[in-house]
Amino acid sequence: MAIKRLVDKNLLSPVRWLGAAGLLSAAMLAGCGGDQEAQDQILKVGTVAGPETEVMQVAANRAKDEYGLDVKIVEFTDYVSPNAALADGSLDANAFQHEPYMVSMVEDRGYDFAIAGRTFVYPIGAYSEKYDSIEDLPDGATIALPNDPSNEGRSLILMHDEGLIELKDPENLEATPIDIAENPRNFKFREIEAAQLPRVLQDVDMAFINNTFAQPAGLSLDDALIKEGPDSPYVNLIVVREGDQEREAIRQLVSAYQSDEVAQKAEELFDGAAVPGWKDAAQ
Repeated sequence: MAIKRLVDKNLLSPVRWLGAAGLLSAAMLAGCGGDQEAQDQILKVGTVAGPETEVMQVAANRAKDEYGLDVKIVEFTDYVSPNAALADGSLDANAFQHEPYMVSMVEDRGYDFAIAGRTFVYPIGAYSEKYDSIEDLPDGATIALPNDPSNEGRSLILMHDEGLIELKDPENLEATPIDIAENPRNFKFREIEAAQLPRVLQDVDMAFINNTFAQPAGLSLDDALIKEGPDSPYVNLIVVREGDQEREAIRQLVSAYQSDEVAQKAEELFDGAAVPGWKDAAQ
């Protein structure tokens, strides 16, 4: 028996097929555009584990409320990995370093980074479990320094300014012990990874510890034997890959961070030892 097929001739019309294809393409493009737009609202931001992460969380919440950004915070426990992750695209931004450190890493590793905004100055201090004042520090004392170039130089410059040593070039931000011109009290120096400095404090006479690691270890800047003042040039930064500083989402993140709410959280966590670096500064 022959089977009679009923065919709508309109379905065979080239015009009808082109119209359907156009609608399908438009829908697919709209979907892709929507996916890209949603992706642009997600930012992965690296921080160093501890109170700086808590500060960033306040900024992330504000960015969500004001701009709809989904800020995913990735924590690190050292100063090297956050830049490697930013360079390879694992992060969209990081917030842990000051400009001298960033410049040294760019020169050393060839990173193509840019500054998106300022965060806080976290003054460095010299701490001791054995002595209550810098005058009590004995000749021949062992002093621990952070082993990254800029913070080591930062510590030695502070010692130079206090008259404890004399540097060949007091402007050298990457000074190391070999750059000491005069060491009249015969201090000995140990270069230690910054995150480990609180742990070796009991084994040395004095250690220079960045507030990022001092605060979680229960050290107050008020107890430091010597310390930087609030006019320290070492303001921390939000750093991105070159070109990304113009991304709208990055601008929104910076705006959310540079807020009174974030400043208040840092004040609470660092007991006044975090100075907002964006106020009265041209961005």
